[in-house]
Amino acid sequence: MRTNLSDMQRVPIVDLAPLHDGTQAGIVTVAREIGLAARDIGFFAVTNHGVPQRLIDELFVVAQTFFALPAAVKAQTPIEQSPQYLGYARMSLEKLDPNRPGDAKESFNMGRERAPGDPDLRAGTPFVGVNQWPRLPGFRAALLAYFDELAELGVLIHRAIALNLGVDANYFATSYDRSLSALRILHYPPHPGTFDGTLYGAGPHTDYGGLTLLAQDDNGGLEVRRRDGTWIAVEPAPGTFVCNIGDAMMRWTNDIYVSNAHRVVNRSGRERYSAAFFCEPNPDALIACIPGCAGPERPAKYPPIAFAEYLRSRLEPTYAGT
Repeated sequence: MRTNLSDMQRVPIVDLAPLHDGTQAGIVTVAREIGLAARDIGFFAVTNHGVPQRLIDELFVVAQTFFALPAAVKAQTPIEQSPQYLGYARMSLEKLDPNRPGDAKESFNMGRERAPGDPDLRAGTPFVGVNQWPRLPGFRAALLAYFDELAELGVLIHRAIALNLGVDANYFATSYDRSLSALRILHYPPHPGTFDGTLYGAGPHTDYGGLTLLAQDDNGGLEVRRRDGTWIAVEPAPGTFVCNIGDAMMRWTNDIYVSNAHRVVNRSGRERYSAAFFCEPNPDALIACIPGCAGPERPAKYPPIAFAEYLRSRLEPTYAGT
């Protein structure tokens, strides 16, 4: 780890090389560093993550190309017609903070690519759907290649999380083998005028799943709320992903890990692009207190809930106006 956790003006950076090397001592070290960050601010960045830079670059190229298309073309894959929230979300459609105007961003969402015979698809399992793809050469291939790499990275980090929490490294494996993980590419226009706390690129919110892996360009804009209520910028760092704990993981750990509020304000004066990969559990994964995270002095705070049920409770208010 390269950042002192007592220095709360930055989020810690965790080197994942030991996870790939496979040495037990290295894995334990990484697990400890992730656990410290997850308990404190709920955010950390990872380096030496193993995702080829070529795939990241290709993703950002096709994202910029897609968002530059005419509105009528992007509207051919509208998220409003997808019960699984897959497809294009137009500017200001989403409202992460219901007390403020719609977010100043547009996005495109995709999930796992599923064959027609996929058991969950045929059964009508909640939030399992078919991706909508625009007619844009190279777009689908770039997103799918990136999705697969980030899914593998998410599994690897969850192994470290499990070890840090005192359970077997494979503890989360059966909760993610039919995951609802999603990839979202985002475009934020420059913020108009001076930020006055009213209009956000993404309003203050927490994420819903287990873990989020974010790639961002060099414009900045992501901010995290500290425990004292002040906001700090998460500065872009080449070759890293920003990771944050989601609400499902916070419930799993009985609030030992913290899912922290964050927001986006694009003060750069330029177009901002990012890509968020949400490591979401299986639809029927039971989000219940992990053994060892509760006891006589720390009773379980949350009743068990299936992830799809929890996800519905969070997504529907976000798109309430659609």
